[in-house]
Amino acid sequence: MIFVFIGVIIVFIFEYNRVIDTKKFIMDSEPYFHFLMEDDYQFLLSVRYNGEVDVPKLFGQRVRNGLVTIVIMFFVFLSRMSFIYILVSLIAGFIVFKQPYSRLKAYYRNNLHHINLMLPYYLKSLEILIQHYTVPVALTRSIMTAPDIFKPGLKKLIAKIESGDSTVEPYMDFAKEYPVRDSMRMMRLLYRLGLGSQENKQEQLMMFSRTVSSLQNKSREQKYKERLEKMEGKTMLMLAGTGGGIIFLMLLSMLMMMQI
Repeated sequence: MIFVFIGVIIVFIFEYNRVIDTKKFIMDSEPYFHFLMEDDYQFLLSVRYNGEVDVPKLFGQRVRNGLVTIVIMFFVFLSRMSFIYILVSLIAGFIVFKQPYSRLKAYYRNNLHHINLMLPYYLKSLEILIQHYTVPVALTRSIMTAPDIFKPGLKKLIAKIESGDSTVEPYMDFAKEYPVRDSMRMMRLLYRLGLGSQENKQEQLMMFSRTVSSLQNKSREQKYKERLEKMEGKTMLMLAGTGGGIIFLMLLSMLMMMQI
């Protein structure tokens, strides 16, 4: 540890006397690490922070933390440095670099279940709007009342439609961002509903409505099942606690009788 302490003092002295500028060094080095940025990193950040996020800044912090970890590990192993310890230092830095991304991924996985339960109710509100407006207008008007987690995807979907993309791709991109139960099928139905003529709109809308109602029923069943499992878990925990308490009291009574 003494080498770490000495290394920190040396770096501090150099930094204080402007011999080195660690902040500038990290900023200059950051572009060389952009190939390490994950393809879905920006999307995961937009989901986590509702689209309001400085991606370069957060990625730069990841790079900085990884480099600092490598330097610290290097000083820790300085007295017995070898290829193995250099490799360990690099691995430790890479793990620290990857941790924020792993947390974002875990957050997204945990929220997929929540998204799965919310999507049918959002689609139901969209169905009501479609009865009075075209699909693109209904999507635009739905943003205000949509769950926050859907808003970034909806804005991108609407922007693609308004730019002149009349294919199914904008709808499929939305479904890929929220890959939950039946999201692909629902977006295809929504696309067909937007293409349909006014004469066929009512028939297609009825099909869309039936599908949404079916999804709502599945969502309610899922919520009921989860509530039931939660109650069963609490009941089992209470029974286990009661049983454990009784056994403990019996053992305590036996020990007291043996001492007498």
